[in-house]
Amino acid sequence: MRLNDDFSRRAVVHAARMDWTASPATGVERRMLYRVGNEKARATSIVRYAADSHFPRHEHPGGEEILVLDGVFRDEQGAYPAGAYLRNPPGTGHAPGSENGCVLFVKLWQFRKDDKERIVRQPGEGCRENGDDGAEFLVIYDHPLERVRIGVWPPHAAMRVANAQGLELLVVAGAFQDGGEVFERLSWMRLPAGVDLVCHAGAEGVRLWLKTGPMPPPNLCDFKD
Repeated sequence: MRLNDDFSRRAVVHAARMDWTASPATGVERRMLYRVGNEKARATSIVRYAADSHFPRHEHPGGEEILVLDGVFRDEQGAYPAGAYLRNPPGTGHAPGSENGCVLFVKLWQFRKDDKERIVRQPGEGCRENGDDGAEFLVIYDHPLERVRIGVWPPHAAMRVANAQGLELLVVAGAFQDGGEVFERLSWMRLPAGVDLVCHAGAEGVRLWLKTGPMPPPNLCDFKD
């Protein structure tokens, strides 16, 4: 399977409008945003765990990045409520699940080979910054090749995010409008280098997960389907 694999073009998926598809684990479903491969894949997805569902223990040779959107996600190392952010580097593994159900934003096989640091940010943890357009940012990962932030814009604010190398976003709450297109909760966008995000927040404002940096990153973990 190849889905939104051309990084030189704008890619958009309104995931809230999609049907859920089953995964190999009972009670775990997903909505695919980007994918190269079949069951083993470079992938960006929205993943939903039903109550008392789990995956058997497995390894992540290419790393795993997670933002918890709803509920509480768990593994052997802890509990992660909505707003938590995790980076499980290449070579790590776990047996994840959820007691009462949860929804996650998950990226697989998209780590650099030299990225070896496990990071856990509980909700609200990070470095706070203010933007020139009324936005507030929480920096949750900062590296010369990759920067991940949570951005919040007030209602009807003009939004601009510079994009010198590549930009990816997910709407976590609220909405924004880009031209005549409305991006609501769980809408995902990836922009090629040199195309800034220029749009307007909706009537309730908007909260975004934002990643900037080369896409795909250099020195990417080897992958074979």
